[in-house]
Amino acid sequence: MSIRNMPRWRTLLIGGALAGAGALSIGAADNYFEISKNLEIFNELYKELNIYYVDDTSPGKLMKTGIDAMLGSLDPYTNFIPESDIEDYRFMTTGQYGGIGALIRRKDDKVYISEPYEGFPSAKAGIWAGDEIYKVDGREVRGMDTDEVSKLLKGQAGTTVEVTMLRGDAAPMEYSLTREEIKIPDVPYKGFLDADSTVGYIKLNSFTQTASHEVRTAFKELKDHGMQRLVFDLRGNGGGLLREAVNIVNLFVPKGELVVETKGRIAEWDKTYRTLSEPLDTEMPMVVLVDGGSASASEIVSGALQDLDRAVILGERTFGKGLVQQTRDLFYNSKLKVTVAKYYIPSGRCIQKLDYAHRDSSGKATSMADSLLTEFSTRNGRPVFDGRGILPDVLVEEHELPKVVGGLLREDLFFDYATRYRRTHETAPPARDFLITDPEYQAFLDYLSDKEFDYETESMAQLEELVETAKRERYLEHVKPELDQLREELRPKRDEELVMFRDDIAEILRNELVARYHFQTGRAIAALDTDPYVREALDVLGNGTYGEVLAGTGNTGN
Repeated sequence: MSIRNMPRWRTLLIGGALAGAGALSIGAADNYFEISKNLEIFNELYKELNIYYVDDTSPGKLMKTGIDAMLGSLDPYTNFIPESDIEDYRFMTTGQYGGIGALIRRKDDKVYISEPYEGFPSAKAGIWAGDEIYKVDGREVRGMDTDEVSKLLKGQAGTTVEVTMLRGDAAPMEYSLTREEIKIPDVPYKGFLDADSTVGYIKLNSFTQTASHEVRTAFKELKDHGMQRLVFDLRGNGGGLLREAVNIVNLFVPKGELVVETKGRIAEWDKTYRTLSEPLDTEMPMVVLVDGGSASASEIVSGALQDLDRAVILGERTFGKGLVQQTRDLFYNSKLKVTVAKYYIPSGRCIQKLDYAHRDSSGKATSMADSLLTEFSTRNGRPVFDGRGILPDVLVEEHELPKVVGGLLREDLFFDYATRYRRTHETAPPARDFLITDPEYQAFLDYLSDKEFDYETESMAQLEELVETAKRERYLEHVKPELDQLREELRPKRDEELVMFRDDIAEILRNELVARYHFQTGRAIAALDTDPYVREALDVLGNGTYGEVLAGTGNTGN
């Protein structure tokens, strides 16, 4: 059939398709021209700057600044990774690096060990938290920042690094440390929360390549020892590998369940992730702990378990990161980590909070208005919402730390006291039995007696705002005596507050001291004893609230 004799509707359809194809071709051509034009401008500008700028420029640094600024206009998760940072990137995805196994911190112009990892070279050699790193391979490191010192300490596993440490007034200590492949455990602690060993606890810190394996191993071990209920802690876990999140959900839900879908600009890259294996346990009551630091993969796990009514979520609203990144290889061993999709959990909701494509007048990404949030349903019909992270089924608001605690932390006084304590106390009780007695707390107060630390309460901050307002409105002279009297009444009284907030201060002090003898495991054990989230989780598992929440008949955060 010729076009001339073709029915009019078909002629219009084909004509429309051809016009659309032409528009696409023109659009693509315009887009390619725009890219080419701007690359030429950028190349010329970069060349002119490096030739004619009044001061010497560092071409690599200048380019890195330009790239970072460009990517910064998109979202905080799209990053350029130069070759020099590849080891840091590898550590983020695998949790592994070659080194001595210790956290370090800087104070003034000195760098200290802040925490050696149990079982790794620094701890095995007898290096303590609080020891100063004086030299690395004969090079004095005072004045260096922690990144510089870290690069000197890290290296290929099996190689040796010579380290000189200072401990108080003692003579310098020389260590020849053989670097090892350091793997930070994804599960730093597992154990039981009750005397009967029926409520298990698993803490997951990250989602590296071994996360699901470590959770599986911990769960099986606890179950073999009588665990009947589980508290799974994802607080402060900023995420990691999406596949590991799916594998962890798979431990607790049947094979074939939808866990998460990713959808982006390139439809061919959209994926659906389902559980592929038989689970370990689909019936055991389970409470998942989350907070504002639980993000990304943590939100996939907690959100999927909530949507499938497999667990009660307890804590604070999560961070709200519903974006997926993919790594693209670039020239010269560099990489681009780029956001390629959003993810959607089983109910169909995306929990991404901020819209980086739309920003306010100050340049900050905006949140979706509450009126635009969409309601979804869990498997049992409970309402859940998109656009705001994961709202727990049971809300727990951790009380704000007193301002005096912030002053002590800023000046590292807990850390410094623990360093001194460790030098004068050779042994300590087990973590669970380590208590801050009245004499021990008084010893800490005596230590603080000649130490300077400042802090400001919110009341004082608001008073200063009132003073500025009165000054602007020219009332200050009339009310100055009253304001001065109020300032004196509100001024923080350090000695009184150190007594008033003894429990808060003693808890932090206890955790710091315990870690000096029992490392990360001891710190975790000590923190659990007074943890309000854990106490609430035990109540939920023990008083009937658990079943009511999942049935939709109990009081929930939603």
